[in-house]
Amino acid sequence: MSDGQTKLIPYKRSRFTTHLPADFLYTPSHAWLQPLGDKLWRVGMTKFATRMLGDMVDHGFEVKPDAKTEPGEILGWIEGFKAISDIYCVVDGNFIRSNDLLKKQVTLVNKKPYTEGWLYEARGGSDDRCIDVHKYMAFLDVAIDKILEKELKSE
Repeated sequence: MSDGQTKLIPYKRSRFTTHLPADFLYTPSHAWLQPLGDKLWRVGMTKFATRMLGDMVDHGFEVKPDAKTEPGEILGWIEGFKAISDIYCVVDGNFIRSNDLLKKQVTLVNKKPYTEGWLYEARGGSDDRCIDVHKYMAFLDVAIDKILEKELKSE
């Protein structure tokens, strides 16, 4: 997205709105993967995920650069005002690096989730559960509808 060439697709459901990068892959756990070429992926959290966690306050990685990784493996953690979540690997290959900017400005994960707020880079194959932007929007529809249904039942 730094080259300004990425097409953004608007998404709105109930009170939630965002613009999703069209050329990214997405996971059911609300991570995104940006292809950087040569099987290198930049990975972050979607706007939906950051909204569920609240404003970010801290994070940490438990994996070292060049470590072997596999999908589902816990790489670290991220703490939001509302909750703490594990950071899961979505690449079968090697961990390259975490985003050093987040050490000083972890709030970039909320403010710029699809650009400067990325979490880590890894090289290898993407998780088999990854889906394109259109399938992710359909997945979001279902997730948001479930939240709305729970809100109605609790009133």
